[in-house]
Amino acid sequence: MDFELLYWHWIVLGFVLMLSEIFLGSFFIFWFGASALSVGLAMLTIPNMSEAAQIIIWAFGSMMFALGWFKFVKPLSRDNTKAGLSKEALLGQIGQVLETPNGDKFGMLRFPAPLLGSDEWLIISQDELTVGDRVSVIDLSGNSLIVEKAQVAKA
Repeated sequence: MDFELLYWHWIVLGFVLMLSEIFLGSFFIFWFGASALSVGLAMLTIPNMSEAAQIIIWAFGSMMFALGWFKFVKPLSRDNTKAGLSKEALLGQIGQVLETPNGDKFGMLRFPAPLLGSDEWLIISQDELTVGDRVSVIDLSGNSLIVEKAQVAKA
């Protein structure tokens, strides 16, 4: 009994590999499936393609899809969130009060240059602040900075 690879074998293999990515989560096997799917679609136009040519096209296509993913697409999906960054980057920084905090309302602070991607931050303070005061960051509370009036050096 001779076994012959038909176009639908490649299409089914492609879908199985692509769907298996749901359970694996590596987003690598997906490209083997995409390549198998493309071989199946190519066989619709060239039905008498040899099995050796099919496997070579599948291997080359898998390599090209995976290379394209790692070279061009994956670098675009970098995590740009500030979550997990240490607070040491903000501690001691001096900024100017734009809006004063009062009661449950947060104030707003602006740094001369952006820190961790932003130059304006929400602030909390125990000190009595006015717009224009210079403040120093002493701690963080969630996404807000805890500040105190900055000590002004006397000449």
